[in-house]
Amino acid sequence: MNFIYNIFIFKAQIILPIVALFNKKIKLFVDGRKNTFSKISELKGKKTIWFHAASLGEFEQARPIIEEIKKKQINYKILVTFFSPSGYEIRKNYNLADVVCYLPLDSKSNVKKFVEIVDPKMAIFIKYEFWPNLLNELHKKQTPTILVSGILRDRQLFFKSYGGFMRKTLHAFHHFFVQDKKSKDLLNSINFDNVTIAGDTRFDRVSKILEQDNHLDYISEFKNNQYTIVAGSTWQEDEELLVNYINNYASENEKFIIAPHNIKSDAISELQKSINKKTILYSDVIANKVKQSLEEYQVFIIDTIGILTKIYAAANVAYVGGGLKTGLHNILEPATFGIPVVIGNKYDKFKEAVDLVKIGGCVSIKNQKEFSDTFSKLKEDENFRSLTGIINKKYIQENLGATNLIMNYLKNKI
Repeated sequence: MNFIYNIFIFKAQIILPIVALFNKKIKLFVDGRKNTFSKISELKGKKTIWFHAASLGEFEQARPIIEEIKKKQINYKILVTFFSPSGYEIRKNYNLADVVCYLPLDSKSNVKKFVEIVDPKMAIFIKYEFWPNLLNELHKKQTPTILVSGILRDRQLFFKSYGGFMRKTLHAFHHFFVQDKKSKDLLNSINFDNVTIAGDTRFDRVSKILEQDNHLDYISEFKNNQYTIVAGSTWQEDEELLVNYINNYASENEKFIIAPHNIKSDAISELQKSINKKTILYSDVIANKVKQSLEEYQVFIIDTIGILTKIYAAANVAYVGGGLKTGLHNILEPATFGIPVVIGNKYDKFKEAVDLVKIGGCVSIKNQKEFSDTFSKLKEDENFRSLTGIINKKYIQENLGATNLIMNYLKNKI
């Protein structure tokens, strides 16, 4: 099996540059990795703690730990690597990291060179990044390696009778900090006892959002103290339901702020054209192209990135996109403000979504009727809206503490 895996990686290194000629995301994936070794060269000979995240969501789980390390002035360089362009492109200038780059493809030669240059004093992997050659190299070097906010599922290869080569890679981990008892039980079942149920560090991250200044003048002017729905990280499937509701069901005193996942100009233009209510773009506001007071508009499209968290602070209700196509975005950010959250119906891979749907803080919809009925009820039934939001806020508060638990472990290791 290990031989087949290495053949696959070898072929990927040949095929991906060809695919990159026709696919922009793959081009970012390929071109970005050309600079990895030159970037990490500045860490050679330095004491380095290395964090690896698949994408943006996993980075948010690493972030509270990085911030605590910096706060305690631990004298280490910080390296952050990403597998996905969607994470790297947004956080490539993260100011608390000394180097941010792509993780090279998992060939034996790549990982040997990478580990030799960085020589990390500790490697911290987030959630479910398991690269066999890389983990084997770290194990060979006896590099202290931990998993943070881990989620394990019984369908993963580690727990199959034919998954021996993947189980072997888990010996690289000195400790597993997992989110739930099921993950701990699965690791215990294959004789790993170095496991702690710590929860998810993102709870600590989002709770601190309440401590920052979330006021945005243009959002306050637009909202004008009216009932406001914020739809964050929406995809086309989400927007079709949302636009139908806006055009056919929304009352005049109901405001909408939409922050699409895809902010390319053609996609934004199509979205704006599909809405028959008075609509304004963030880019027009910033460029002073608005001819009327913002309070006169009913829909505000945010065609930029980086401000969605602050915008959730203005919401009475949030819709979080991606749940209609298995890629649900962060629901904890709006939940921390104590407001109801609505999502699509494909959320089973996200523990926090499963939990919140079960206890009633999050409402799952699968079609236009359910979408429209849900948002009509949330607007009309203030008591239901309030109780739903309280459930979310309480859930966040009850799940704090993962970062402190992990830091107590780290302070004895670094």
